[in-house]
Amino acid sequence: MTFPRILIEVPAWVDDLELSGTYPRLEDRMQLVIELSRLNLEHRTGGPFGAAIFEIDSGRLVAPGMNLVVPSSCSVAHAEMVALMIAQQVVACFDLGGPGMPARELVTSTEPCAMCFGAIPWSGVRRVVCGARDEDARRIGFDEGPKMSDWVAALEQRGISVTRDVCRDSARAILQQYGTEGGVIYNSRGGPVP
Repeated sequence: MTFPRILIEVPAWVDDLELSGTYPRLEDRMQLVIELSRLNLEHRTGGPFGAAIFEIDSGRLVAPGMNLVVPSSCSVAHAEMVALMIAQQVVACFDLGGPGMPARELVTSTEPCAMCFGAIPWSGVRRVVCGARDEDARRIGFDEGPKMSDWVAALEQRGISVTRDVCRDSARAILQQYGTEGGVIYNSRGGPVP
């Protein structure tokens, strides 16, 4: 039996964006990922989540990410996972914090779900910056999974700092828009969140 290749393709509209240069402030970086989530919603190319990998000190963008679960038919194609995969290909290393590399961060429009939380320690990022909270995503029906209640402390014990609520209102507004417009809530089996 021949199995298909797995290909996660970034939407064409990403090529039209000016995604070079640096983003000096956390708010600038968060505004970029919120814009990615908004454009993903506007172009109907995935869910209302955006993420990106940046060099912490320089603010240089390494890789964008957006939720591609529905168009890719792949439940792991969350914005954070897409950003991590692209960044690892850009730097040609599975460890984004490897020897001799600049410290990198994951900036995400919504706090990571259980799956994305699990990927963070292995990615090599040294900081996670979040916009909307877990409960904001749950409020519109997304199942964020059984993430430990003290996930921030768990990451910090591993040397990964966490900053929350950066531009939270703007990030939450994209989630609310998605819910109001009847966007696909792609929980397993489509039922209510337990």
